Amino acid sequence: MQKEAILLDGGYCNSLTQYSRFVTREVNIGDTPMGAHHPIRIQSMTTTDTMDIIGTVEQTIRMVESGCEYVRITAPSIKEAENLADIKKELRLRGYNVPLVADIHFTPNAAEVAARIVEKVRVNPGNYADKKKFENIDYTDAAYQAELNRIYDKFSPLVKICKEYGTAMRIGTNHGSLSDRIMSRYGDTPLGMVESAMEFIRMCEDLNYYNLVISMKASNTQVMVQAYRLLVQTMVKEGMNYPLHLGVTEAGDGEDGRIKSAVGIGTLLADGLGDTIRVSLTEDPEFEAPVARALANRFERKSESPKSEVRSDEALTVISNNVENHEVLSEAKSLNNAFASNVADGKDRFDNTLSSDIGHRTSDYSPFQYHRRTTTEIENLGGHQVPRVIINLEKENLKAPAILNSVGFNYSALLDKYNLTDQACDLVYLGDQLPSFSFPGGLKQLYSYPTWLSLANKQNCHPLFSIADFISADVKDNQLNFVKVLAEDVDVEQLLGLDKAVLVLATKAENAMQTIRLAFTKLLAANIKIPVIVERDFEEIGLEDFQLYSSTDLGGLLIDGFGDGVFIKAKGIPLAVINSTSFGILQATRTRISKTEYISCPSCGRTLFDLQETTQAIRARTSHLKGIKIGIMGCIVNGPGEMADADYGYVGAGPDKITLYRGQEVVKKNVKTANAIDELIGIINEDGNWVEKEL
Repeated sequence: MQKEAILLDGGYCNSLTQYSRFVTREVNIGDTPMGAHHPIRIQSMTTTDTMDIIGTVEQTIRMVESGCEYVRITAPSIKEAENLADIKKELRLRGYNVPLVADIHFTPNAAEVAARIVEKVRVNPGNYADKKKFENIDYTDAAYQAELNRIYDKFSPLVKICKEYGTAMRIGTNHGSLSDRIMSRYGDTPLGMVESAMEFIRMCEDLNYYNLVISMKASNTQVMVQAYRLLVQTMVKEGMNYPLHLGVTEAGDGEDGRIKSAVGIGTLLADGLGDTIRVSLTEDPEFEAPVARALANRFERKSESPKSEVRSDEALTVISNNVENHEVLSEAKSLNNAFASNVADGKDRFDNTLSSDIGHRTSDYSPFQYHRRTTTEIENLGGHQVPRVIINLEKENLKAPAILNSVGFNYSALLDKYNLTDQACDLVYLGDQLPSFSFPGGLKQLYSYPTWLSLANKQNCHPLFSIADFISADVKDNQLNFVKVLAEDVDVEQLLGLDKAVLVLATKAENAMQTIRLAFTKLLAANIKIPVIVERDFEEIGLEDFQLYSSTDLGGLLIDGFGDGVFIKAKGIPLAVINSTSFGILQATRTRISKTEYISCPSCGRTLFDLQETTQAIRARTSHLKGIKIGIMGCIVNGPGEMADADYGYVGAGPDKITLYRGQEVVKKNVKTANAIDELIGIINEDGNWVEKEL
C-alpha cells in the first residue's frame, strides 16, 4: 500500500502520539507563577458569602491545606470587591500567602476595584461590558466593529489597572454565556467561544498587556475539548502561547462529576495542554483539589523526550516576561512565531510522527469536531449502534446468577428471571470459565478461543482470538469473532482480510490514549472499517484513580470519535464500579446516554440555596428519567447560559425564589423553594417526558 501523510486539521499540540507538554508563556500570579515549565497549578473557588470575612478566610485555609494553589472568590458588586481587602489581610495575618482571584461577571467597576487588591481577576467576555438577552442580531461589519470599540473603551481601564498593579487576568469564556453579538455571528459553537476570548486577548495586546490566562469552559465535554484545541491553534497562528486554565463547568458530584471532569480535563492534559486546572464538583471546594491534583500528577510523572523542548531559552525568556515596548514586542512575536512553526503551520502542517506511520489523508478525523469513525455493523456492534460495554468475569465466582446483579442484570430467585437495568452491560468475558447457571438471553458471552471450541452449545457465545490464532484458525464463529491486538503492534496488512470480526485494541504503553489513537489513525488511513472495542487494564489502582485514569484514556478516544465499545479491567475494583464507570464515560462523552444527566454548578458565594442538598433531592425524584438533562444552577449569573443544552432548568432567582426553565425558556418565575421540585416535575409531565419510577 502506498503511504502518504495524514494531514492534521491544524496545530494544537506537540504530538498526537506521545505525551509532550505544550510550553506556554510564564504568567506571574502573586508568588506562584504559572505556565512555561512550572508545575500544573491547582485551584478552586469559595462557596461562602464574600461579605463573611471569617467564613471565607477559614474555607480558603481548608482549600489551601487540601492542595489549592490559587483561591477564587466571587465579587459580584463593588462591596464584595472592596471586602476582598479585609479577606486578604486576615489571610496574611494567619500566615497564608495564597494568591487570590476575584471572579467578575457583569460589573466592570467591581473588577477595577478588585484588580487593585488581589493577584488576579477573572472576567467573562460574554457578559463583561457585553450582553446576553438571547437576541439574534444581524450585524454589519461596521456595526460589529462599533460594538468592539465600545467594549474596548469599557475594558481598557481594567487592563491599565492590571498593568499598574501587576495583577494577572483570566479571560474565561463559558459556552453557556456567549454574548448575543458572538452568538449572532458565530453561533453556539467552539469557534464562537474562541473568538469571544480572542477579541479580548487582542485588546490586551493592543495595550501591551500580556499577563493573561485563558479558559474555554463548557458542561459538554465534546464542546469543551474542541474549543480548547481550536483556541491553541488560533493563538499559535497569531503568535501567542498564553497558559490555559482547564475545567468542565457544572460537572456535578460524586462519581459522575469525577468522570465528567476527567474526560474533559484529562483528554487535554493527555494532549499536553493545561497549566492550571479546577475540578468543579457540587461538593465542598476542599474536595475538588485532591481530584485535580490526581489528574495533574499522572501527567507530570510522564517523562518528556528531549525533542519536546521546541523553543530556545532565549524565546522562553523574551516571551515569558511582560513586554513594555514595541521593539521588544516585535522581537517576542518573531520568536513566538518561530515557536509556532515548530508546532504547526495551520492546515499545511504535517505531524512528523504520524506521517512516517500512517497512510492517506482522511476526512474521518478532526480534533475540532466530533465525527464517529465509520465502521461496518456486525451484530449489534459498530455502524450506527451505540458503543457497547464489556465486563470481565474471568476471575469471578460463576456458581450463582447473583454475580450479574453488579453488571445490570438483577436476578429474582423467586421468579427465576432477570430484570435489566438501564446500565446492563452488553457482553461479558469469561475466559476459560464455564458458568453453573443460565445467562440471560440478551447477554453475549466471550470465551478464550480454545474454550469456545469446546462448547457444546455455542448460541450467544463468541470466541476471543489473538491475531495469529485468528489467521490460522480453521474453525471460526459464523456470526461474530473478537480479535485482540496490541495497539503498538497493529499491522494493517494483517487486518485487511478480517471477516465477521471485531477488533479488541489494547496497549501496554504508558501513553495509552496516544498509542491507541495512533492505531486508530492507521485503520482510518487504510480504510479499514472493522468495529473496535477499546480495552484498558489497570493493575493495583485506587478507586478514585481508577475512575480518573479510565475516564481520561477512554474518554479522550471517544471524544475523537474512536471506539465502538469499552472493555475495562481493574484488579481490586468492584464489578459494579467498573460497570457504572464504563457507562459513565460513555455518558460524559455524549456517545451513549443511559441515565439522567445533571448539569449542576459547584456553588459559590452567589448561590441562593443549598446546592448540594437540592441536587440530591432532585436526583432522588428524577434519576430514573433516562436521557433527560436537568440543569441545577445556584444563581442567575451562570444559570440560563451554562445549562444551555439542558432540557429543564432549576435556577436560583433570589432568597426562597426559584425560576424554572424549559430549555432556555422561562416557564415559571419566583416559585417558592418548598414547591419548586414538584413544579419542575409538573413541567416535565406536561411535556410527556415523565414516567413513574419502577418499585
